[in-house]
Amino acid sequence: MSRTLPPLNALRAFEAAARHESFSRAAEELGVSHSAISRHVRGLEARLGVHLFRDASRGVALTAEGGHYLTRITPALDVISEATEGLTDAPAGRVVVNSEPLFAAKIVIPLLSKFQRDLPDIELRLVGSNELADLDRFEADLAIRYAKTGHLDEPSDLLSNAAIYPFAAPGYLKDDTLRPEDLTRVPLFRDRGSNIWVDWAVHAGFDVDVPDPPWRMRAALALEAAVHGAGVYLGAADGTHLDETAGRLVRVSQVGFRQGSFHLLASGQAGRRKAVRSVRAWLLEHTRALRTREDQPNG
Repeated sequence: MSRTLPPLNALRAFEAAARHESFSRAAEELGVSHSAISRHVRGLEARLGVHLFRDASRGVALTAEGGHYLTRITPALDVISEATEGLTDAPAGRVVVNSEPLFAAKIVIPLLSKFQRDLPDIELRLVGSNELADLDRFEADLAIRYAKTGHLDEPSDLLSNAAIYPFAAPGYLKDDTLRPEDLTRVPLFRDRGSNIWVDWAVHAGFDVDVPDPPWRMRAALALEAAVHGAGVYLGAADGTHLDETAGRLVRVSQVGFRQGSFHLLASGQAGRRKAVRSVRAWLLEHTRALRTREDQPNG
């Protein structure tokens, strides 16, 4: 019995355009032109005799018929994808990981060469941004997000709960030790939005009215400023590990405390892909030390 099946390329174009609500972003994902997506979608509409999309203020939106069709074909495409991946030995394809910039620069980037050796058939596209991707709209396959409360309201994997300590360039402070009077005479940098210096001073027992640092900058810049001897940086030990190891930073107090953690989230459908599952497992394995560090805070 023959099946009534439209061309697979037309279905892929429709499904990608529906997820992104954009022909342009669907074209980018599939590596084709905008006109190719449009041509496939219009051909599919002509074949089905219905309009699948309508114009929207930004991009396109599904019609009622398009939304119904999407809910029916998505599981079928997932089954085809899973069956195909099941016949291959190695995971392959592109995986987009959206991450907070400091975590990307100091933790993920240094691991890239090992990643390329371990998973050579996966193209890892790392996007460092403070505007984190909307996984529900498939702007990324995986996202690394910071949770100030220590947990997220959606399912996720803990990547790092490293404690926060003060750091400075070697020799910047006398005896590489942070004293109460230093909090009012040297520039203070931090890697959080709130003034965590006040919280740290309480943990350290410093009876000092800590000023709110007047010069605000992103965490990655604040860390680099401390590395180059411009002040004292208060931040999580995961982001400073490489600079400590290389001797560019020293911990100027053993008093630390925990505030928040980094988590890894996967979009629902992307998580069904072998390549995404492999990247998730690889990231969890290679950040294990960030969750089991022996340097417990003393504050």
